[in-house]
Amino acid sequence: MTFCRITGTGSYLPGSPVSNDDLVARGIETSDEWIAERTGIRRRHFAADDEKSSDLALHACRRALEAAGRLAQDIDLIIVATSTPDQVFPSTACLLQNRLENRTAVAFDVQAVCAGFVYALTIAEKFIRSGSHKCALVVGSEVFSRILNWDDRGTCVLFGDGAGAVVLEASDEPGILSSVLHADGHYHDILSVPGTVCGGKVSGTPLLQMDGQAVFKFAVRVLGDTAIELMDAAKLPMTALDWLVPHQANVRILQSTARRLDLPMDKVVVTVADHGNTSAASVPLALDLAVRDGRIRRGQLVMLEGVGGGFTWGGALLRF
Repeated sequence: MTFCRITGTGSYLPGSPVSNDDLVARGIETSDEWIAERTGIRRRHFAADDEKSSDLALHACRRALEAAGRLAQDIDLIIVATSTPDQVFPSTACLLQNRLENRTAVAFDVQAVCAGFVYALTIAEKFIRSGSHKCALVVGSEVFSRILNWDDRGTCVLFGDGAGAVVLEASDEPGILSSVLHADGHYHDILSVPGTVCGGKVSGTPLLQMDGQAVFKFAVRVLGDTAIELMDAAKLPMTALDWLVPHQANVRILQSTARRLDLPMDKVVVTVADHGNTSAASVPLALDLAVRDGRIRRGQLVMLEGVGGGFTWGGALLRF
């Protein structure tokens, strides 16, 4: 039987950190205390005007390939999770494939917002376990700064730009022990960018809008449910978990999820203070950081979880 394992991780954050005080200096009516108390966010990164999602993804992928000891030509599947693609089409994955000088990998985008990376990882797992592919690049890359309403202090202070990537390879030993994906379009209006391009003009609202309280309650509920579902599917107790790597949206969501699971916060990887919410990039960014600083090690049990607009949510349980 064919299984699959993560063999390398990589990430990239553009530019210098932008602090909460820097946002105040730019004219946003807020304060470091207001943002940090409500979200835990202290700083984030923004892409330069000429940087796109594929640029950020390229840096993260090169680092993941190096960590895995692989060349770009070894890759036969590229899935990019993004809600901020370079252009309407071709896909960001095809643009990334070209930048990697790989001309043979299957390449496509996945749009599940902040749950995008776990969606992409689960899809890649199915490809590899079917036997059709052997070595995948799974990427989350976002330039959310392009779709923020800078007059809305309740949302513009929350998000940042970045990219994270993993190399996922066929293996004789189980790596992904369980995975689940969910969606419920009934909640489409509590987090959205309800704009489109029509006749060469923007139709609707091309900027992010969110009902913060509704999103908070929904995220806490489904992250807890997903964690329980993943452990039950693997027939393992929650106490066996070494690390939880959840979507990084708000430290209060992470704390509430940990309390529900009776999981100590020192088992939760938290990067939201330094990255903000990087949407589909947040989980692979946090994973790479924890791998590179030595917290996450081979053989440990690691859970990845995401939840985002749609609403979409899901996760994967790994033997790293």
